[in-house]
Amino acid sequence: MFNLAVFGLAIALLVTRVAATFDGNLNYASPSRRHSGLGIDVPHVSRRSLKRGAVAYEADELDFTHGVASGDPYPDSVVLWTRVAPSLVSDTSNVTVEGPVPLYSHDTETYIKADPSPICVEWTVSPSGSQDVVSSGEAYTTSDIDYTVKVEAGGLEPFTTYNYQFTICGSNKTSPVGRTKTAPPPDSDVAELKFAVFSCSNYPNGYFNAYGNAARKDEHDFILHLGDYIYEGNQKGERAHEPPKYLFSLYDYRTRHGQYRTDPDLQLASQNFAWIATWDDHEVSNNGYRDGSSALNNTEESFLNDGRVSVDQRKMNAVRAYFEWMPIRQIDLDDNLRVWRSFQMGNLLDLIILDTRNYDRSITSLDWNDEYIDLIRNDASRTLMGSHQENWFYNQLSASSSRGATWRIIGNQIVFSHIVESYGYSGDNWNGYEANRNRTLKHLYDNNISNTVFLAGDSHQNWVSDLVWLEEKPYDPTTGEGAVGVEFAGTAVSSTGFGGRIAPARAEAESRVGNNSVLQWQDGYYRGYFLLAATPDRLEARYYGSPSVASRNSWDLPLANFSVVAGESRLVRPVGGGSVEAGFLRGGETKPTNITLNTDTGEWDVVSYDQMYITA
Repeated sequence: MFNLAVFGLAIALLVTRVAATFDGNLNYASPSRRHSGLGIDVPHVSRRSLKRGAVAYEADELDFTHGVASGDPYPDSVVLWTRVAPSLVSDTSNVTVEGPVPLYSHDTETYIKADPSPICVEWTVSPSGSQDVVSSGEAYTTSDIDYTVKVEAGGLEPFTTYNYQFTICGSNKTSPVGRTKTAPPPDSDVAELKFAVFSCSNYPNGYFNAYGNAARKDEHDFILHLGDYIYEGNQKGERAHEPPKYLFSLYDYRTRHGQYRTDPDLQLASQNFAWIATWDDHEVSNNGYRDGSSALNNTEESFLNDGRVSVDQRKMNAVRAYFEWMPIRQIDLDDNLRVWRSFQMGNLLDLIILDTRNYDRSITSLDWNDEYIDLIRNDASRTLMGSHQENWFYNQLSASSSRGATWRIIGNQIVFSHIVESYGYSGDNWNGYEANRNRTLKHLYDNNISNTVFLAGDSHQNWVSDLVWLEEKPYDPTTGEGAVGVEFAGTAVSSTGFGGRIAPARAEAESRVGNNSVLQWQDGYYRGYFLLAATPDRLEARYYGSPSVASRNSWDLPLANFSVVAGESRLVRPVGGGSVEAGFLRGGETKPTNITLNTDTGEWDVVSYDQMYITA
């Protein structure tokens, strides 16, 4: 006789096992431990997956659609990511961003059922050059999280290179082999660390040549991405945005992340290096702040005319997609939306990652309120980070100095230095938040915190400056005396910068350097990235440019090199060695050669292009 009690027990045990395996996938967790509603009801997913008639996918129906990635390296662990799905198409379900009763939701498919068939994947990690598996596990994924898989591989050795791979359970179907690296432990002596630093990758605007060039050269340990990893717009052309509209819904953001991850150079960089990423505004919406953005404000009029979605719901959709598609840790968070975090990398440096955009930022420039921003830019109440993050930031700077780390590297979205443009001051970078910048500088000067290096993206141009509290502290731009650190701000991977030819771009750079005493080098023409190399004695920033992003190519042009000697907290003179390839250098020369490296062949040649971007 069929024993219903035994059958019920068996089903209960199976549900428990599946739920535990689902729990192994970090993407089912909330990005905030204090906001569990952002997580997924794992028992509900497990029960639905086992309902009568649910049929699992066969391995030959599935693919690893978007490669592999890794990120947020710790000394003993790293986050691994992939996507295993029946197609490239993202799921349309909203179950991860809405409650039982949908409030203020105008999505057309509010209650689309998620895929009832969970997909099982196994993952393994082996030391580079070895077949020995040192860490492994398995996890399920479903359409609820867009078929993404994100696991933490633990039990690893510090500052060690590993290979990893995913396999569909019970099959021989495997993902590409990825390569990653763990961080050094906080108390270790580290001879050198190198980071490739990127920002602002706009898919329709140009090819992601910078990612591929850095990956093929293989000179760095880790990748830092300072934001604008995706763009929310609706650009057309040969690399037209998908979906072909501005992003509002969860499906929109998932689809855009998926489209970007089809780029072969982004896949190459993701497959071979651990990323440490933060977001800027375009991961959600242009010129975003705490309560809105330039294209969507927290008003009834904006709601009715600009997407029929609330500011908070749009941000929730974007955040969920970001955490699904990026190899970022869902750390034990104190509050919602937190991506600011730090990494102690030996006694060589502390990497402090900020969120000056989405966490708790006061109102910014929205294209129609610049006169208002100009009036309030120095109000003491204005903040880029909110009091919680700002106090954490200052404590991190002090703790880093106290523990004896040589360098403090600040991964920040926007240009920090006091820069005057021809039109005046920007309201969307640190110039729009003068009191916040002055509090930061005061903390550095008052506590004698040296060797501080700000990194920035956002502007789509290159800027190198001494870090100075102008009008409060003496500063000599010729020698750098009086500086408390340096800033290296990088150009875009592909987003538009200067729209004209090289000569006018150089003239504009000369004007900027001439108008700003802290600014030592500036270039707005080239797209690219920079390599940051830190040793106990010295820190170097090497800037590289893509001659054109209008086509996929492997040309990599050295633009300029800069150095900082430990303990001096200013750029070495003569700045840039007295000579650069492009832009304008204070006290030096610009000597364009166009001698460019082909990162595919290793050969050098004189290269020039007439068109920089796909779209003007």
